[in-house]
Amino acid sequence: MPTTTSIQKGMAISYKNQPWLIVSTKFTNPGKGQAFTKAKLKNLKTDQVIENTFKSGEAVELIDTIRKRSQFLYNDGADYHFMDNETYEQFQLDEAILGEATKYMKDGSECHALYIEGIPVSIQLQAKMEFEVTEAAPGAKGDTASGNASKEVTIETGTKLKVPLFINQGEKIIINTEDGTYVSKA
Repeated sequence: MPTTTSIQKGMAISYKNQPWLIVSTKFTNPGKGQAFTKAKLKNLKTDQVIENTFKSGEAVELIDTIRKRSQFLYNDGADYHFMDNETYEQFQLDEAILGEATKYMKDGSECHALYIEGIPVSIQLQAKMEFEVTEAAPGAKGDTASGNASKEVTIETGTKLKVPLFINQGEKIIINTEDGTYVSKA
């Protein structure tokens, strides 16, 4: 049985008799005392997000999951619709389940659907995706005095984020979808 030292982001585990998706982990070895892993978990049935500290070496039960390549089709206002790339079956997930991922969903974009017992329960976007800047104020000279040489722009999904001053409207940029940060020009 796997232990807490081997758990990673994207794995699904059984915790308190519920299925949880590991959103993030951080292993800490304090030098004095026992090592531990802090994990952020998302309940796949209730969408509750919690943080938990696991002792190093504590046994965890992995849940059998299947990752399937999928495509985001559209948002109808209530649900987000996807298609399995192998079977062409369509399924939908609620915005509450998808959480922050909805900020980076473009019609037709590739993703992975996480299935538990044949039911799609979550989506994992590509770590880095390309977006077009739809709104950007011009970077004014002298804005670098604060040491924070960035400005806010809007990308094609309507999400606002901070980018360097040289990014202009109409340009394509690469965004880290895990933390919502600018990576580079496309």
